[in-house]
Amino acid sequence: MLEPVDKQAVAQRFSKAAQSYDQYALLQKEVGRNLLSLIPEKKYVNGLDLGCGSGFFLPDLQQLCNYLLALDISPGMLKQASLCDKAQGYVCGDAEALPLRSESLDLVFSSLALQWCHDPTQAFREIKRVLTSQGYALFATLNSGSLFELREAWMAVDNHEHVNQFMEELELRSVLQQAEIRCKTWQVQRHVMYYADVNAILQSLKRIGASQVNGQRSQGLLTRQKLQCLQQAYERYRLPTGLLPVTYNVCYGVLHR
Repeated sequence: MLEPVDKQAVAQRFSKAAQSYDQYALLQKEVGRNLLSLIPEKKYVNGLDLGCGSGFFLPDLQQLCNYLLALDISPGMLKQASLCDKAQGYVCGDAEALPLRSESLDLVFSSLALQWCHDPTQAFREIKRVLTSQGYALFATLNSGSLFELREAWMAVDNHEHVNQFMEELELRSVLQQAEIRCKTWQVQRHVMYYADVNAILQSLKRIGASQVNGQRSQGLLTRQKLQCLQQAYERYRLPTGLLPVTYNVCYGVLHR
């Protein structure tokens, strides 16, 4: 069982990272483009980017929808998304309590947002509620094993959790069953990003707002001694290319009522 997610911390950290997000969100762009490619080809009347972040995918979604809503729990991210002016509406809201009418959407797109939910089952129930009978919901979310290199390196430093916990694939499948939403397409892909050093890895996570928000959080600042220990522990993963890998396991799903 995963530790509860601190939604207020999620909103605050993503708001703080809103302006730097697009520069550092390399994984998020790669995953989102993959998810876009899974959207069934048709014209949609009403669409939603659920967890829209900085709004990077709104221009693509706008091409598919007559009316597009952008929703995010982070006011800062939503403000950043509104600058691109590619949606007809911008809503600050929670995926677990969507402020939308039942059966009002025929497309829901959610890329790397649902892992921040406190109760994923409720989030998928809400997605099902707002979908029309012919609607589709597409999601991408992180699975367990993501950031395993960083997690194991931190274990050499102290006994605290420094990396977010993510659901096992079987647990996620169980969540969908509990939400009574049908899965049309299911894929699990491994994405590996590469960095010059540990500082670059930590900076990237900070600049996209993906700091740790569940588990037993470490208290206090990252001291020079701890950073050196972390760097030494991560060296075991350095590749012949000279770069350090950061692995993410991503589940992609296409859902319908």
